[in-house]
Amino acid sequence: MHSILLFFYIFCLAWAKDIIPQYDAELGVTHVFVTNITIIDPSESRQQEEYSRLQSPLHAFHRYKERNLAETKRWRDWYKKIPKKQRSIVESTVKYTRKLNTVEHLFETNEQLAHEIVKHGKQFYNISQTELDQFIKENEKKGVNTDKTSVSQAMKHFVRDWADEGYEERQDAFPCVLGTLANMSRTSEQPLRVLLPGAGLGRLAHEVNVLGGFEVTMNEWSMYMNLAYRYLSSLSSANGKIFHPYIDWWSHQVTTADLQRSVSFPDTLVSPSVLLVEGDFTTVFAEDAGKYDVIVTLFFIDTARNLVSYFENIHRLLRPGGKWINLGPLLYGSAPFLQLSLDEIIALTEHLGFKFQETDASCGDITIPGMAVRGKEVAYARNGKGLSKNAYQAQFWVARKN
Repeated sequence: MHSILLFFYIFCLAWAKDIIPQYDAELGVTHVFVTNITIIDPSESRQQEEYSRLQSPLHAFHRYKERNLAETKRWRDWYKKIPKKQRSIVESTVKYTRKLNTVEHLFETNEQLAHEIVKHGKQFYNISQTELDQFIKENEKKGVNTDKTSVSQAMKHFVRDWADEGYEERQDAFPCVLGTLANMSRTSEQPLRVLLPGAGLGRLAHEVNVLGGFEVTMNEWSMYMNLAYRYLSSLSSANGKIFHPYIDWWSHQVTTADLQRSVSFPDTLVSPSVLLVEGDFTTVFAEDAGKYDVIVTLFFIDTARNLVSYFENIHRLLRPGGKWINLGPLLYGSAPFLQLSLDEIIALTEHLGFKFQETDASCGDITIPGMAVRGKEVAYARNGKGLSKNAYQAQFWVARKN
């Protein structure tokens, strides 16, 4: 009965936007949980906003090549400003024009991947090509530019989360989280419910699932990430796709071959037992108070417009005695309502009803004497062969809900 009601609920939500969920006959369940674009709302402007949140990323992936080739054209134009005699020297020694030509060709190769993401996204969310074409036409008539950066970030997460090349970066971030979870008492008959908001392309969620004894739910707001993840979930062979992730950033390169190298993904396949719930973390779990045994926030809390809302929602969703595991920096994004230092975060969350617990010294040194929070260097979005090493002093803690 519960499954029937769940399917009916999802179908009703989908009907409100003419989006029909896909049904997996083998598993006997639907995997569509599209709460961020299927909200029943009498306001036309609200519906249009949610519809645009899906169409805009599809538009951006669709225009991948055009946006990036516009960039290489700028690079060509800059190169032409060099005196002809100097260009002759450059061409005879390093063949810079050939480098530009090769990168343009590789952008066309990457475009094939971007278009596959669009194709799968249209199928998954039941968006016709006619609808997308009309949306693109209207937006471009208004002069609306697509979000090139969000497309690039989503696609580069194929490397961070699902390629051998991202292994060392994952090894920086995952062990303390997974080790804490592995030591929790649970059984396959009575699994612990784990929620991972801001999950991106979900590798940590799937690593938690591999531990066994956990019922894993991941949550992501960005439709750029969700489109990439839905595509990833459709793949049926390991390392069957290639991507050239570094060609849009020419700084800090050792060799041109490194700049132009490809990366294969996924190194392992996505498990259908991990549930993705799309939408705003602070609103899509409105009916789930006290549902979760553990909430894991990885590189997440500093994405908040309102940190207090994040903290209150984490507390609300956990059962009494539930654990909050966090690892990440405090790199605040655009227009946050407040920006708290670490000591302020500790004081505020303790006031809200959390008690910070002692953790293993292998997870870093104590950041503030007398407080059970540790800091460790964690790489993020790093080019392993580059000359720049991007990393954060990420803060790790385990806090218990009183």
